Amino acid sequence: MPLDPDKPGTGEGAPSDPNRERNVENPVEESVRKRIRQSTPSPHRGNTPQASPPRFVSVEELMEAAKGVTNMALAHEIVLNGGFQIKPKEPPEGSLEKHVRDIVHKAFWDCFEAQFREDPPVYDHAIILLAEIKEALSSFLLPGHTRLKNQINEVLDLDLIKQEAENGALNIPRLAEFIIGMMGTLCAPARDEEIRKLRHIKEPIALFRAIFSVLDLMKVDMANFAISSVRPHLMQQSVEYERKKFQDFLEKQQDSLDIVTQWLQEAADALAPSRPEDAGPVAAEAADRTLCPVTVLNQAYVKLLSWDHRHKLFPETLLMDQIRFQEMQVELAQLTLLGTLLLITHNSAGPALSGHQEFQDRIKNIIKVLLQDVGSAPISTNDVLATVSEKICLELNSSLAQYGFTPFSAEREAALKGQIQSAGSPSNQIYRLIDNRIQTFLLNSLGSSSLRSLPTLPSGLGPIQKELEETTVKFVRLVNYNKMVFSPYYDSALSKILNIAGTRA
Repeated sequence: MPLDPDKPGTGEGAPSDPNRERNVENPVEESVRKRIRQSTPSPHRGNTPQASPPRFVSVEELMEAAKGVTNMALAHEIVLNGGFQIKPKEPPEGSLEKHVRDIVHKAFWDCFEAQFREDPPVYDHAIILLAEIKEALSSFLLPGHTRLKNQINEVLDLDLIKQEAENGALNIPRLAEFIIGMMGTLCAPARDEEIRKLRHIKEPIALFRAIFSVLDLMKVDMANFAISSVRPHLMQQSVEYERKKFQDFLEKQQDSLDIVTQWLQEAADALAPSRPEDAGPVAAEAADRTLCPVTVLNQAYVKLLSWDHRHKLFPETLLMDQIRFQEMQVELAQLTLLGTLLLITHNSAGPALSGHQEFQDRIKNIIKVLLQDVGSAPISTNDVLATVSEKICLELNSSLAQYGFTPFSAEREAALKGQIQSAGSPSNQIYRLIDNRIQTFLLNSLGSSSLRSLPTLPSGLGPIQKELEETTVKFVRLVNYNKMVFSPYYDSALSKILNIAGTRA
């Protein structure tokens, strides 16, 4: 049955394909590896079921589990990220890895050049390189490329090449010409310029180095082609595959769902109604019915958008998407601040400018540009808001004068700047209002039947509707896919949590 992450539910389904590029060497895999190494369970709440007695596992079992989780993370990234591509891995400048690699490469090429300059030339290194080139070219062939395979085997016949080298008859330029021609036949159109440059290199050592450099790029291209080819098939199998790999990991790793249980428990506690001790059984029963599993789970997902990533471990079932949740958290924080500032500006401008769409668009664009780095570690929100207050007041007075209205007085301008500069405080009433309405919209969207018909936008969020809906669509797709994969684990944990809550009541 086809899977649709645009629709909520816990049934199995295929993931959506949001366009986001991500390097294969990303922090997600590092987080997974770190979690495998870090086997420290979180403290249990008093009424949370205790874990099973520890079972000791071998290093080999842990390594096998790590390999399975790494493969699962790669498959997950390919499915969710339509722009996923492997990129050539280059060691950081000045790193020990780069230093050692450069020394080894230089030693090899210096030895190759020394052999080539001898009289007569020694071709031992050249034959080794030609064998590697032959292997690389063969790896690019598809099953139907019989003619090309025969050409490669015929021209790059290593036994014949060794005989020619021993007899001083090896024709390196002829072999290089064939190799470059074959690379031009097999490479992606994006590499045509690199192939053209190869034809202009006459010095043998430099030519061999350049050939291997282009071959490395072609290997990356082939890997990305394979990824794009396998993606449709992987999407059909991804839910079952990820669930199976995660189950394999659970069987090897102790206390593997402690953070998930704690995360769901906190969401249930936040939703649990406070009622007096003498509340009647009817009132108690009605209150307990509000704690249905879907409501608790949706509330828990929304809470991830305000997660303290620095001091709290992320739920195990969402580790592969932690980076995505962090990015959405920054986006929503900026949107909340943007909505707050636009509401303050709109109220201050009053009817004089509220009807001028050009003014509203200009103010919004100015604020968006200034807020784009808010949330980054080196950026001070207070400094940004001070700059925003100056820009808004300048633009406001300019527009008032343009439309024939009296500019703000110094006192009114100072009051507006004070409002703007305090807008980023979580205790600011307007900020809290916008934040609560955004969370309400996100919760309602998780309960919506389809992303094609998002719920009605709460009042006050109209100026940020486009940006909020874009982030919401990404959020809902990610959540729905996560539900498809891990719903059995959530159902099990929630049934225990809610049964305990019912027992306490």
